[in-house]
Amino acid sequence: MSAEANKAVVRHYREILNANQVDKLGEVLAADFKAHNLAPGLPPGLEGAKMVHMGTVASFPDLHVNTEQLLCDGDTVIEAWSQTQTHTGGPVFGLPANSGKPVRTTGISLYRIKDGKIVEHRAEMDFFGVMAQLGLVQPPGM
Repeated sequence: MSAEANKAVVRHYREILNANQVDKLGEVLAADFKAHNLAPGLPPGLEGAKMVHMGTVASFPDLHVNTEQLLCDGDTVIEAWSQTQTHTGGPVFGLPANSGKPVRTTGISLYRIKDGKIVEHRAEMDFFGVMAQLGLVQPPGM
């Protein structure tokens, strides 16, 4: 596939998640999809990906991820993204429900594309920053 076609797969993945249409994830995730950053205890593959997203949306119903930049190298697409959300849902990280705290963070995702579907995903995001914005940890020097 071309670089533009591989980037289009990632764009479609983001559209599906931002619309909370997890039933459509099979359109972009391969049956043998491997996520390297799933929380321990979650099932692998498509079902684990659905559970991560729905768990996040349960605490942050207005979750939105914006793609800032997409780069492609062969079958790998690299996405720089920003994420906004407000804690108006269920408890998270021990914080009681509905704190109303806004959170903004950034991250990088790497996707490997094969036959028009994402077969592998790795991501890194600023979880410490998220915890600090939620008031769960103190930034150094404060």
